[in-house]
Amino acid sequence: MSIRNIAIIAHVDHGKTTLVDELLKQSGSFRENQRVAERVMDSNDIEKERGITILAKATSVEWKGTRINIVDTPGHADFGGEVERILSMVDGAIVLVDSSEGPMPQTKFVVGKALKVGLKPIVAINKIDRPDGRHEEVLNEVFDLFAALDATDEQLDFPILYGSGRNGWMNVNPEGPQDEGMAPLLDLVLKHVPEPKVEEGPFRMIGTILEANPFLGRIITGRIHSGVIKPNQAVKVLGQDGKLIEQGRISKILAFRGIERQPIEEAHAGDIVAIAGLARGTVADTFCDPSVSEPMKAQPIDPPTVTMTFLVNDSPLAGTEGDKVTSRVIRDRLFKEAEGNVALKIEESADKDSFFVSGRGELQLAVLIETMRREGFELAVSRPRVVMHKDESGQLLEPIEEVVIDVDEEHSGIVVQKMSERKAEMVELRPSGGNRVRLVFFAPTRGLIGYQSELLTDTRGTAIMNRLFHDYQPYKGEIGGRVNGVLLSNESGEAVAYALFNLEDRGPMIIEPGEKVYEGMIIGIHSRDNDLDVNVLKGKKLTNIRAAGKDEAVKLTPPIRMTLERALSWIQDDELVEVTPKSIRLRKLYLDPNERKRFEKSRAAGAA
Repeated sequence: MSIRNIAIIAHVDHGKTTLVDELLKQSGSFRENQRVAERVMDSNDIEKERGITILAKATSVEWKGTRINIVDTPGHADFGGEVERILSMVDGAIVLVDSSEGPMPQTKFVVGKALKVGLKPIVAINKIDRPDGRHEEVLNEVFDLFAALDATDEQLDFPILYGSGRNGWMNVNPEGPQDEGMAPLLDLVLKHVPEPKVEEGPFRMIGTILEANPFLGRIITGRIHSGVIKPNQAVKVLGQDGKLIEQGRISKILAFRGIERQPIEEAHAGDIVAIAGLARGTVADTFCDPSVSEPMKAQPIDPPTVTMTFLVNDSPLAGTEGDKVTSRVIRDRLFKEAEGNVALKIEESADKDSFFVSGRGELQLAVLIETMRREGFELAVSRPRVVMHKDESGQLLEPIEEVVIDVDEEHSGIVVQKMSERKAEMVELRPSGGNRVRLVFFAPTRGLIGYQSELLTDTRGTAIMNRLFHDYQPYKGEIGGRVNGVLLSNESGEAVAYALFNLEDRGPMIIEPGEKVYEGMIIGIHSRDNDLDVNVLKGKKLTNIRAAGKDEAVKLTPPIRMTLERALSWIQDDELVEVTPKSIRLRKLYLDPNERKRFEKSRAAGAA
């Protein structure tokens, strides 16, 4: 059976996962009566909630006697470590673009990588039925994008399809007909995407996706570049430097057949398969026949730009809500994550109680923390810091991102003002239809930490921000931080409504009555710039005299709710976010007030 390997590239929410669902349905990969969740490819809970694809996944459909392996790529630049490796497995790509929004920064990120490895794209303009669709302009924007990314003449001569993934049709004509369903797209894949190039020689494959399976152990997915593989075959694993990592036997070969993986007895060059049976081989390693001595070249990976400290939770409430609290289980979990995610870097501190975790962006790290808390972990995390570099002359360089903000015209002024305060440089301003404008900036990564929630507040939720790593540039200078101090609990216990009510003139609260608090925990935002220790346990003095009007229940202003991302960006360097399966609390690094004073004095002395 002949094979085609393709990737689907699209920006977040442009309909990629829905399109794959339709291809599976219409090619007969699942029966009419089979119950299938919507968005089959988003398997992870966080992916379903956020509506984004984080992990790359593969599936396959059969069409006219050809097996088409389809790889769904993450659209988010924070998960770019996945993207680069995926593209080395495929021979073609479908670039899916929204008929209203047009190509967006993440599309640009992945398309740039795809063009660089020589893939010839098929452009599919999706959601053609949107009332604000503008497919002709979007097509021109796609062409301009490809040209700006140095596409070859051959790559610029791309075939175009129009349609609606949700309604299950694609056609060369924007008006249809719609009754052919997805057949025009599948036919075009057979015609336009070349068969995989097969090299001569023994079995060789680069590890692309790693996962752990409770029954089979480590499973590595990749594309076979040469040779044939069968279960029980002897193989070895070579690192990028050519050193031998391990030798072993393949216990099982799994191939993608529709939405399920099935064991097969033989896999040939060109196919995308998953193999089990090896204990140490990982992503970017070469899995090969024992006779092979040279490793295959793997795609280089962009460097991490943001780092955070993960600490063992040492608060007085530690261990009351989660069951995984020790440094050993946190260490094992982080190193396991880093094995499969090459964009993550984990370093252990000298005292073994904390870990420095570096990644592509705060979203990637926030998703890791969210995943861990759902697994029962408790930990404390620091504010994200950017990873600085020095050039040959010793000049400090910091990561700069390209930021595209689509916003209603009336709010563009406040966006420009806030971005300039964050040392951003505006490079483009143009109308994008419907009284909206598109603003493009080059901004330091550290200035963007926590800006997302502020942007939504400033623009009444109408702005859409997209970010993409641009390059390293000379340090842009100090950026102003939070101006307010915090209200700190000076005792441990449960917060009392009466005490919170009496503290309202000091600033807004971030906790509710009845919440457990401890000394050094942040319970509110001070209206001034200094920190203030307060008592939130003090109830009303009880007397036997009833005064008119004194006994009504106190009416509290609702507290400000801190989400994980908001908390991470809001805290200062001397503060931590305590994350447990049930709660997100904010606290000082040093809970004891005397220790805090000593820390402040030493910091002031160091600054002087």
